[in-house]
Amino acid sequence: MSFLTLLPMSFVMIAGPQILSAVFLATSEKWKLSSTAFLLGAALSITIVVTAAFLLGVGASDAGASNDALYVVVLVLLLAAMVHAYVKRHETKPPKWMGRLQTASPQFAFTLGFLLLGVFPTDILTSVAVGSYLAAHSDAWRDMLPFVALTLLLLGTPAVMLLLSGERGEAFLPKVRNWMTTNAWIINEIVLAFFVVIVISNLAG
Repeated sequence: MSFLTLLPMSFVMIAGPQILSAVFLATSEKWKLSSTAFLLGAALSITIVVTAAFLLGVGASDAGASNDALYVVVLVLLLAAMVHAYVKRHETKPPKWMGRLQTASPQFAFTLGFLLLGVFPTDILTSVAVGSYLAAHSDAWRDMLPFVALTLLLLGTPAVMLLLSGERGEAFLPKVRNWMTTNAWIINEIVLAFFVVIVISNLAG
């Protein structure tokens, strides 16, 4: 996969509660340990899902018209979800568990990273798509590593900002956290829009 293909796929992986959780953890009491544990959990779950799709060859065969029908159904569902997210934008609130992130233990952060990046529906679809793409093109398993690395790099951006900017980052990140909490619906729309583009490109291809 080229970088231009990997970037939107990795962005879809982290957009939503994933990056919001990373920001919350970066502003928590034990941010270094918690952020590291979060990334380790994410790395493990992404690797497991992509590897499973790669070994099983999920979607590697050409199903022709049935695949096109599936893409059409998915496209309709995505567009409906975008409309729903916009209509409910004033009612959108972050999950209650995010309130625990300010005092999260490394164990909790690890579990959260594993679940958000491995069980979250959009992330499962994306990871399976990467694994099946590699299988369909007879690529090596190691070719998944750039995808995992780029996803983790994007997910670790808040922690990296703190490491590089110090006090300025400590002052800036809470503002980012508050904005993302208030405007979570915008992030959802961006994620859904990326999937719409991906589905349309699959139909066109």
